[in-house]
Amino acid sequence: SSGINAEWPLRPGYLKKKIKTGAIDVHPTQSAIVVHFEVEATILGEAGDPMLGENKQSQKAITIKNLSPGTDLRKLSEVIVEKCNLIHPSKVPELEQLLYYLQTRKVTVNTETVEQEMERIRQATSQFDDIDEIQEKADLNELESYVDLLYDDMKTKTKGTSLILQLARNPDNLAELIENEMVLGALSRVLREDWKKSIDLCTNIVYIFFCFSSFSEFHSILLQYKIGSSCLQIIENELKRFEYWNDELAKKKKVPTATLR
Repeated sequence: SSGINAEWPLRPGYLKKKIKTGAIDVHPTQSAIVVHFEVEATILGEAGDPMLGENKQSQKAITIKNLSPGTDLRKLSEVIVEKCNLIHPSKVPELEQLLYYLQTRKVTVNTETVEQEMERIRQATSQFDDIDEIQEKADLNELESYVDLLYDDMKTKTKGTSLILQLARNPDNLAELIENEMVLGALSRVLREDWKKSIDLCTNIVYIFFCFSSFSEFHSILLQYKIGSSCLQIIENELKRFEYWNDELAKKKKVPTATLR
């Protein structure tokens, strides 16, 4: 008999996904392995021919718990590969080396590079210290309730972004935040829709994504949510506003003022 593709024409809009595995690396701050991969999505037509395609870079963090000096790294590597289909079995030796790095890094303090990045984030966001003293302290366990605030009025949205910013300023929280699609989706949506309505809201969200941008491992996520293009749009608008204010100021200086008698 004929094959399925020849006998069953596909509906327009049929989505075909293909995953291509990529590099593996260690997480900069957490005891975890980061797996990079590419999702190739193709919309097929009635005859099965591709109509539209898109490639997206993504990543998955695999948390490694209870990694001790006595852990059998070869066996652990094989277990990870068996459970995660994003890592090819041929990468077991490479994975074992990465686990060894995590194993030795856990005995010492975090690498100097990570410490420098953490300090850079703290310095860059130091202007928010005074605000933190008078507002409630953020708790990672309350993250879901902070996201709910992003669906309220402008004042409440600003409060929600401020609390999430507090969490993002601590690099230890970044891995959990970046893996939460609900948080990233809500923040990117509010930034697109409301950045013109509140400078405080806009600044909070941009600073949150700035914290993520300090680590190259998170860049693909920023690309996925088109944060770069949103920031460029904001900058372009602010430059136009600056030019407008400058022109208005120049016009006022040229207008002679009346003398009161």
